[in-house]
Amino acid sequence: MSKDIRIKKGLDIKLVGEAEQSTVELSIGGVYVIKPDNFHGIIPKIVAKVGTEVKAGDTLFYSKSDERILFPSPVSGKIEEIVRGERRKVLEIRILANATQEQTDFGKKEASKMSSEEVKSYLLSSGCWPFVKQRPYDVVANPNQAPKAIFVSGYGSAPLAADYDYALRGKEAELQAAVAALGKLTEGSVHVSISENATISPFADLKGIELHRLYGPHPIGNVSTQIGQINPINKGEVVWVVSPQDLVVIGELFLTGKFNAKRTLALTGSQFSKPTYVTAYPGAAIKNIVTDNLNAENTRIISGNVLSGTQVSLEGSLGYYDNQITAIPEGNDYELFGWTKPVFNKVSPSRALTFSWLNPKKKYNLTTNTNGEHRGFVVTGSYEEVFPLDMYPMQLLKAFLYKDLDEMEALGAYEVAPEDFALTEFICVSKQPHQQIIREGLDLMIEEIG
Repeated sequence: MSKDIRIKKGLDIKLVGEAEQSTVELSIGGVYVIKPDNFHGIIPKIVAKVGTEVKAGDTLFYSKSDERILFPSPVSGKIEEIVRGERRKVLEIRILANATQEQTDFGKKEASKMSSEEVKSYLLSSGCWPFVKQRPYDVVANPNQAPKAIFVSGYGSAPLAADYDYALRGKEAELQAAVAALGKLTEGSVHVSISENATISPFADLKGIELHRLYGPHPIGNVSTQIGQINPINKGEVVWVVSPQDLVVIGELFLTGKFNAKRTLALTGSQFSKPTYVTAYPGAAIKNIVTDNLNAENTRIISGNVLSGTQVSLEGSLGYYDNQITAIPEGNDYELFGWTKPVFNKVSPSRALTFSWLNPKKKYNLTTNTNGEHRGFVVTGSYEEVFPLDMYPMQLLKAFLYKDLDEMEALGAYEVAPEDFALTEFICVSKQPHQQIIREGLDLMIEEIG
């Protein structure tokens, strides 16, 4: 039985530069860059060679820990270069795309007529498995473990997040095929969540799911928030997570037999002349996506959202899992006596000389300025105001920082991902790198506990 999910703790950060609901079809071309570091915890074993012609869906590398987990090329073309770093670590695989795309044919499948093992083998052999991630640890799912449930968040509550109701419009058939396949992989439910305001959601009429409506501020759209409300994770349990855009790729695979990683991106932020939606493939060059739409002077470009995305340059590439590019002004200015005077042009959960609480619908043109320096943790109680999970964020961060595994387990480490601490990092008066602390702690748990 479905249930509504309601939270009061959190913070909506309303920024200038929301994408208009129109889509620009970008042409295929240029160099596409696949970075193994996008797949956290994966040690790659390269299959493709420089100079090799590949189709979309052909394997570039596989995981050394499980040779069944394949990572495919998002486009067809010629492998131009394999960039290595220290100790020959693979940093990038660069593919010069063809003007006309060719896709490997894996054969159409009907999930309803397949067993669980057949669905799993199909996803693994086609390269779609990396789209399935797991909690705990927020890494590519282990195919040897059975999840107690699968979660899809159909609502992005992060600042300027893409509107899935628009971006996935017309993809109902692909979404239905995907959830039918995922339903074969768990004895539990496939939980799908949509916004309280969704009226034409492509998820609304899907069969074989438990549909939930979300009420409350960010991070209501984070999967961890939804898992904590619906089916919390205990030690020894596993939950799988798939993003809506990746769900479409999986669904199209079953309907057509082709691996098509094309997705609709939101170009957002005040530094875009016209924030809008565009179509692109993972690994696309940023300069080819933003074209003449970007004011590049004194600008921070982020692959992802402003809270948990990755900084990139114009010469960089789109992250494999990202469906948003954000551009905001760099915060390299200094504000004299900024801490002593009333603040009207910034967002803050505090009411001490800050007034954003008086106008909750106002949109701000924020910069990357952190308004302070890194220092030791200051206990203010502010983290708890924006952290909706049923745990103690300050104590958990400290346990992760001094790497006490027993305390990390006891405080709820199995339920969290780095993105869940993006808001506490945003409001942190100590300017501590919360997401980095959580990521390093989870990596330690994988190594020590497994």
